[in-house]
Amino acid sequence: MTDVLKIENLSVEFQLPDGVVEAVRDLNFTLREGETLAVVGESGSGKSQAFLAIMGLLAKNGRAKGSAKLGDVELVGMPPRKLDKYRGKDIAMIFQDPMTSLNPTLRLDQQLSEVLVEHQGIEHNAAVKAGIEMLERVGIPEPAKRARRYPHELSGGMRQRVMIAMALLCRPKVLIADEPTTALDVTVQAQMLDLFKDLTTDLGTALVLITHDLGVVAGIADRMMVMYGGRAVEKGTTDELFYDPRHPYTLGLLHSTPHVEQKGKRLDPIRGLPPNLEHLPQGCSFNPRCAFAFDKCRQERPPLERFDANRSRACFYDGEMSYEKAANE
Repeated sequence: MTDVLKIENLSVEFQLPDGVVEAVRDLNFTLREGETLAVVGESGSGKSQAFLAIMGLLAKNGRAKGSAKLGDVELVGMPPRKLDKYRGKDIAMIFQDPMTSLNPTLRLDQQLSEVLVEHQGIEHNAAVKAGIEMLERVGIPEPAKRARRYPHELSGGMRQRVMIAMALLCRPKVLIADEPTTALDVTVQAQMLDLFKDLTTDLGTALVLITHDLGVVAGIADRMMVMYGGRAVEKGTTDELFYDPRHPYTLGLLHSTPHVEQKGKRLDPIRGLPPNLEHLPQGCSFNPRCAFAFDKCRQERPPLERFDANRSRACFYDGEMSYEKAANE
C-alpha cells in the first residue's frame, strides 16, 4: 500500500502568559492508503492538537514543528493560502460538533456545492447534483429534499453525515474524524462506523479516527496509537493492543471500558487525573498513576522504542502486565 501521510518529529507548542507549553512532543507515524488509524487517549493527551497542526488550524498562539508530508507535499509551515489547495481536497477533517462546523445561515446544498466549485471548478448546478449524490451515498434518505434544508432542521446524526459527505466530495486521500460519534446514540454510532468502513474500502481513503472511546475502535481500526501527556506511548495493530497491551496506560484504558461479558461488574477507572502539561511530572508522565512504576520511572522519561515487528512502547517495566497484577500492586 502507498504511504499517503508521513509524520516525523511533530511537536506543537502554545505561548501562554506564563511561558511555553508543549502540547505534542515528537510524534511519528505513517498512514497508508485505505488504512484506518485510531488515535486514542484521554482529553488533553494532545491527539486533536496534533491533527489541527497538520491541517494548519492551530490557535493563533500555537506553533507546529517537525514534518507532516501529504505525499511529497510538506504541510508544516505552509502559508494558509497555499494550504487551502489541499485542505478539503486532498486532506479533510470532520470536527466534533457538526452544528458549529456547518454554517447555520446557508442551506446544505449551498455548503456542499461550494466545496466542489472552490476546489475543482465545477459549475454550480453540477456541484449541487454531486452533493446530493454524496448525501445519498452516506445514507441520508430523500437527499434532494434534505439538501434544501438548513442545519438546524436535521438531527445530530444527519448533520454528522452531512459533514462526512462534505469531507468526501473531493475524494480526499486522508480523512481525519475527531470524536465523530461522541454526541450520537449507540445505534447511530454503529451506523456511522459501518459507513466509515465502507468508505475506506470503496474510495481507498485513509482514515484517522481520534477518540477516547475504545469501543469505537475495536471493529474499525487497523492500527492504534495511544497518546498520553502529549506523547505516543504505545503503537501497534488493534488486535495486539486489545489482547496484549504492553503499556500500563493502554491496560488501564481497556479496563475502564465497558464489556458485555462483564455485565454487573463495576468499571475500573484509571486512578488519578491526567497530567497538567504546564507541570509534567519528572520521569514518565504516567508514573503517578501507574501501578507498575519503580524508581527509574520517576527519574527518567522512557523513549518510544520498537520491541516487535510492528509494535513500540514507551515504558521501562518489563515484567508481567495484567490488570489483576496491577490491582494487587
